[in-house]
Amino acid sequence: MNAAYRLADTALGKQATPVPMIPLMDDKHPMNAIVWRGKKDVRYEQMPRPLITHPKDVIVKVTASTICGSDLHLYSNSVPDMKDGDILGHECMGIVHEVGGEIKGLSIGDRVVIAFDIACGECDYCKREEYSCCDFTNPSKLMEELYGQRISAMFGYSHLTGGIPGCQAEYVRVPYAEMNCLKIPDDVPDEKALYLSDIVGTSYHGTELGQVKEGSTVAVWGLGPVGLLTVRWCQIRKAKRVIGIDCIPERLEVARRMGIEVIDFKKNDTTKTLLAMVPGGVDTSIECVGFEWTKSWLSTLEFKLGLETDTSDILTECITCTRKAGTVSIIGVYVGTTNHFPIGALMEKSLHVTGGQSFTQKYWKMCLEKIRSGEMDPTIAVSHKAKLSNAPELYKKFYNREDGVIKLFLRPDGFPQSQ
Repeated sequence: MNAAYRLADTALGKQATPVPMIPLMDDKHPMNAIVWRGKKDVRYEQMPRPLITHPKDVIVKVTASTICGSDLHLYSNSVPDMKDGDILGHECMGIVHEVGGEIKGLSIGDRVVIAFDIACGECDYCKREEYSCCDFTNPSKLMEELYGQRISAMFGYSHLTGGIPGCQAEYVRVPYAEMNCLKIPDDVPDEKALYLSDIVGTSYHGTELGQVKEGSTVAVWGLGPVGLLTVRWCQIRKAKRVIGIDCIPERLEVARRMGIEVIDFKKNDTTKTLLAMVPGGVDTSIECVGFEWTKSWLSTLEFKLGLETDTSDILTECITCTRKAGTVSIIGVYVGTTNHFPIGALMEKSLHVTGGQSFTQKYWKMCLEKIRSGEMDPTIAVSHKAKLSNAPELYKKFYNREDGVIKLFLRPDGFPQSQ
C-alpha cells in the first residue's frame, strides 16, 4: 500500500480492517474547495474530486459547511505540518452521492452530518466510545513523536491529524462512513443539523469533562461558537450560575441575551472580578479559547520569539479562579508546550484538570434529540450566512475579529442560501 494511505500501522494488529485514509482523486472532474496556500493565505480554487477508495467509504455532496474558530490556528500557520494545497474544513453535512461496496446502513440520497473526528469503530478506544482517541485512522509519525501516541484523524486539520482532505468543498470522501455519518431527519434543517459535526458535541464534551451538574457554578472562558453553546449546555444541565468571559461586544451581547453574567476582560481584570463575584472560586472553569491568544506581555513576547508554542495565560486564570477540589475543562485547542504554567496551584488546590477533543459520535443521538426538542438551538451562535467562495474573505474577518463574525453557515455556490 502507498505510504500516503497507511494507517497507524504499529497499532493495527488484527483488531481493525485497514482503510486507506487519503482518497484517490479524480483529475477529470474538478470541484471547488477552500485551499491553504500559506500563512493567512486561503483560496477558493478548483481541486480534483475525491473518489471511493475503499468499500467502507462514501462520497458526500456537501450542502453546508462552516469555518470553525479552531480553523484560525491553521489560517495563521500555528498548527504543525500544514502543507501547500491542503483542503480545509472539518464541519459539514450533505447528501450521500456514492457508496462503497461494504456499506449497508447508508444509501445514495441520505442526508447526513459528518463527524469532524474520524473513528474506525473497531479499536479498543472506539469500543469504549472514546472516538477522538481512535488508534487506527491517523498515520502521523509526527504526532506520535510529539505526544507519545496518535489521536484520531480529523478532516482538514493539518497532517498532524492525518492530512485528510477537508470539507470546505463541494464533495468529501468519508472513510469508515457508517461510523462517521449521522442520518438527519427531515424535521431538522441544515441550519441546525450542520453543527452536530463539531461544536454541538464539543461544547457538550466540555460540560461532561467539567462535571457540570445541577447547582454548579461555572465560568466559561471564550464566548465564540463553542463557548456560547457550552453556556447553553450548562443551562440545560441546570447549573446554578454561569459567567462568560470575552471582550468582543457582539459575543458578550449574545451571552447577555442568554441570561448569564459576563466579564469584559478589556474593561475588568478577569481574575479579580471573578473572584469578587464568586469568593473562593467557581466549581468548574471551561476553557474555550486555545493556545494562540496571549494576554500578558511576557507570553506575547515569548510566543513571537518562538520560546513557547502555546500560552498559559488563560489556563492560569482558570486555575486561579477555580475553587479547591474543583474542575478545569480544556476544550480550546492546544498543540505544543507552554511556559509559566501554575503547576503548584494545580497540585496544592487538588484540582481536577482535563481536556480533549470531543467524542462526537458518542453524543450524537442525544444532541440531535435536544435540537429536535428545541432545548439546544445552535443558531444562537450563527452570525453570518454566505457562499463557499466568500470563505477567504471571511477567514480574514473572523481572524481579525471584524464585522461581528461569530459563526458562519456556508453553502456551495449556486446552492439556495436557505431552505
